[in-house]
Amino acid sequence: MNVFVKICGITNEDDALLAVALGADAVGFVIAPSVRQIAVQKIYDITRRLPSEVLTVGVFRDELPQRVIELTQSAGLKAAQLHGHETPEDVQLVSQHIRTVIKAVPAGSSDAANAHGFGTRMILIDAPAPGSGQVFDWKLAGEMPGGLDIILAGGLTPENVASGIQQVLPWGVDVSSGVESAPGVKDPIKMKRFIDAARAAAPTSRSTTELPYDWMDE
Repeated sequence: MNVFVKICGITNEDDALLAVALGADAVGFVIAPSVRQIAVQKIYDITRRLPSEVLTVGVFRDELPQRVIELTQSAGLKAAQLHGHETPEDVQLVSQHIRTVIKAVPAGSSDAANAHGFGTRMILIDAPAPGSGQVFDWKLAGEMPGGLDIILAGGLTPENVASGIQQVLPWGVDVSSGVESAPGVKDPIKMKRFIDAARAAAPTSRSTTELPYDWMDE
């Protein structure tokens, strides 16, 4: 099987195109306040250049659901990632208009333990301080409910992503700072090494239906 690989914190077209050329399944654009924040119009200019099979994701934090929907659509994005304290009701409101929704939860939190209640199969588990670039105790991922497509994030690098995949057996992995030369600037060599390491570490015994989503049809 292939592990789903998302390169997040993209701030320019060159990095987006390179991530895709290297084999990333998804690229993420941070719309929430961040050192990697990117304007909606700039995202739109980039997403229209990307292949249709690539999942393009807008990252939000504690934004009103209607605003998430509006900005996601204006940016030409296929998915929204909710990386704050959004409630299950918030997630479901967004899901009514955005086909693919990723809900991020902090490792060891009540949101993580009750992640099935958000109404989306795609759950990203991150360090307790999201965006810190810190690795959390991967054993905490074992507390997640079954039946979800877990995306492992938090301090992943080309050096440790294989260990993370082997220990957690996630559906996917997400990286931002671990493949950068500076905040918001991706390093081509690090991106290639990360994607190659993730692919090589993918367990062969799991189901081959690893991409049960229909964003390619959009």
